[in-house]
Amino acid sequence: MSTRHLENLLRPQSIAVIGADDPDSTVAQVLTRNLLTGGFKGRIVAVGAGTHLADWPAVCATVDDLPMEPDLAVVCSPVTQLPALAAALAARGTKSAVVVSSGPNRRGIDMAAATTRQLAEAVRPHRLRLIGPNSLGVMAPSRRLNASLSPIAPRAGRIAFVAQSGTIVTSVLGWAHDRGVGFSHLVSLGDMPDVDFGDLLNYLANDYETHAILLYIETLTEARKFMSAGRAAARTKPVLVVKAGRHVESAVALASHGVPSAVPDAVYDAAFRRAGMLRVLSLEELFDAVETLAMASPPSGPRLAIVANGGGVGMLATDAVVDIEGALAELSDDTKAALKRCGAQIGPNGTPVDLGSDANGTRYRLAIGAIADDKGVDGLLVINCPTAMASRDDAAQAVVDVFKGRRRPTALTSWVGDADANGPRRLFSEQRLPTYSTPDQAVRAFVHLVRYRRNQEMLMETPPSVPETFVPETARARATIAQALAEGRSWLTEPESLELLTSYAIPAVRTAVGRDPEDVAALAAEFGGDVAVKIVSPDIPNRSEVKGVALGVAGPMAARDAAIAMVARLGRTRPGARITGFTVQPMVRRPGAHELVAAITCDPLFGPIVLFGEGGTGTDVIDDNALALPPLNMHLAREVMSRTRVYRLLEGHRTFPAANIDAVALTLMKVAQLATDFSEITELAINPLLVDEYGVIALNSHVGVAPSTEPSTNRLAIRPYPKELEERIPVGDGRELLLRPVVPEDEPSLQAAFAKLSPEEIRLRFFAPIRALTHVMAARFTQIDYDREMALIVTEHGIPGKTELFGVVSIVTDADRETAEYALLVRGDMTGLGFGPVLMRRIIDYARGRGIGRIVGDVLRENESMLKLCKVLGFHQSNVPDDPSLVSVELDLTGRA
Repeated sequence: MSTRHLENLLRPQSIAVIGADDPDSTVAQVLTRNLLTGGFKGRIVAVGAGTHLADWPAVCATVDDLPMEPDLAVVCSPVTQLPALAAALAARGTKSAVVVSSGPNRRGIDMAAATTRQLAEAVRPHRLRLIGPNSLGVMAPSRRLNASLSPIAPRAGRIAFVAQSGTIVTSVLGWAHDRGVGFSHLVSLGDMPDVDFGDLLNYLANDYETHAILLYIETLTEARKFMSAGRAAARTKPVLVVKAGRHVESAVALASHGVPSAVPDAVYDAAFRRAGMLRVLSLEELFDAVETLAMASPPSGPRLAIVANGGGVGMLATDAVVDIEGALAELSDDTKAALKRCGAQIGPNGTPVDLGSDANGTRYRLAIGAIADDKGVDGLLVINCPTAMASRDDAAQAVVDVFKGRRRPTALTSWVGDADANGPRRLFSEQRLPTYSTPDQAVRAFVHLVRYRRNQEMLMETPPSVPETFVPETARARATIAQALAEGRSWLTEPESLELLTSYAIPAVRTAVGRDPEDVAALAAEFGGDVAVKIVSPDIPNRSEVKGVALGVAGPMAARDAAIAMVARLGRTRPGARITGFTVQPMVRRPGAHELVAAITCDPLFGPIVLFGEGGTGTDVIDDNALALPPLNMHLAREVMSRTRVYRLLEGHRTFPAANIDAVALTLMKVAQLATDFSEITELAINPLLVDEYGVIALNSHVGVAPSTEPSTNRLAIRPYPKELEERIPVGDGRELLLRPVVPEDEPSLQAAFAKLSPEEIRLRFFAPIRALTHVMAARFTQIDYDREMALIVTEHGIPGKTELFGVVSIVTDADRETAEYALLVRGDMTGLGFGPVLMRRIIDYARGRGIGRIVGDVLRENESMLKLCKVLGFHQSNVPDDPSLVSVELDLTGRA
């Protein structure tokens, strides 16, 4: 997740241009024009020879002759020269390079992949950062940098746009130019041999000039880096994504352009959702989102009011809100009275408001002023249609007058039509009011803002505590998997699959195994009542396809006959299949229970994926399911469930009671934990998983396995809870406490611990008085990304969130893992027990094991106990030049100090 040298790439002080000496190259000509006329203030040197380089401010013959170590090299040489050029530039000390030459992707995936590997290998030893080939270039308008092939020079602004496709970049630029929308950065990534989306998300998340990030993605490379960077960026600013290749046909088209796409779109959707990004489906939506982000104030809620000069267009806009599950504002009685006084027609709840086809500027001004003052309105869409009875310009000016200086509600406009709408649209753009060609577009843009706000809330939502203490029997599960692998099998038998589930406390139907039909009869007699008889064969993972399942079998003789019939049928249809026995299970009859499916599938990019949906034999036809990336907590499990239709049934309806939704969520957590703990699991499905108001029970399961030497946690796109860091800590008073990583459920315990701190303890830790640890602050401490942060706590044994917390130490690393900043907090009533030194030593050991270069921090000079501890641990101490009250402490972990 490196941001190394990206500052040189996007804020260079010096540029070398390679390949501009080719007079026949259109690429070289366009690049030359853009770079030289863009107004770049730094040093530019062209590498090459020829009289046509006379316009360049400085020229040298070869890379070796460069008079400086360039921050950025822009390369437009033939693609065959790229590996050698990249190596030469890196050896010269160049920090970054952009290759605008066309690569070989039109000649197929294999050729593109080979060149990508060669380029990566050429620059890796020298730490040179590389964008391209097949890049349009990079642009940073505030720095007057236009190292691109774009036909349009961008305006400076607060939006960053990163795309793989150069034509998408120019399309967005063309649209933005006409609307006065500016950008902080525009980057065309091309083939991504080095710098990718994750790297730029890491950089842009901390870039003060960037207030929002837009991504156009065709494919991704490192899933964990992307997820970690995306989650960090989305917590600080809006991140919007357009993903091409949503359908099979477009994925094939991507492949024909040298972009392999083997990841189902639903998996990408789950990843974007988990990272807190907002996905839009088209360029039109992206354009609308750009306009909204550039101009609109963020809404405080989802309630949208609509006012128009016609009932029909107002109703269409209302339909659009309902179609995409938006929320209509309900106007107050005072607002309704004010609207009636100005001659408006209003519905029962006030929206939409019809001002009439003769509505002039005065009527618009009075109506939208009254609505804007209504506390129950979060957004206001003002619509105007062409009419011969009133001036459209006057109505537009009225909107501008009302919203001048206002931050709420969020204002959106739609002046429908063409020629006579251009003037009002220009006015709105000049006044930073978002405007849209159609009311539908405006509604969709507002709902995007609302969904982004909800995504942010979801990222910070505290999950409820797990309803039961869950301690998996991992040794038992490992033995079950190992037995199958030792026998060379890729599938567990049904008894083994159910054994695996019960080892992780997932309730499963009681199962017995009989060797032959006579055993089946004896087991059926033992169970009593109706039973299910199923064949056991390592060669038949799906027994229903070969009629290897008999349900509702009544009595021992019928069970024996069912087994005999299965053997005879398989002898005819699958003569080579091995039959190792039969399972016998009591029939589980739960009237009103729902059949669900809980599953794991493995994606080549994102690793294990959890699937939840409606189960039963028709699950593939019904196609009601949702995906989530593990690991899961109760909140995330319920969220993935809520995206299915069957969830509405689980909530209860009419005379049917609500199902035990917590039991289903806990089961999904356990399934996700199985995927986390065992890299040998390639596939798992529980179908059906029965649920009613009393709980869940698995009736059938199949599990695929394969040998694996990879650590189980490495294949996950999100680094899971590091259980290996748990440690029992004896305390001097005879108690034994638990030192472990923090989890989101710990938020209530952290807030309770903070409440026990004295004002002086708070000041020494936070450098300022704080009355209470708010939800947002506590969530920042507890909802961490284990890939770039760590927090260790000392607490009691028990359910997180319901135990007492005594101390916490945390580190937050930079994207390159070169530096980590630490923080330590121990409750005052627990001082003297050695918690501070223990926590600091553990976090130092952790940082060293992760390859972090150094740990730093700022300590109040009067905090003598912390400074003394730092001295004992080997921290170097120095003064902070701008603040004499602080001492800077630093611990080198590389061994070089």
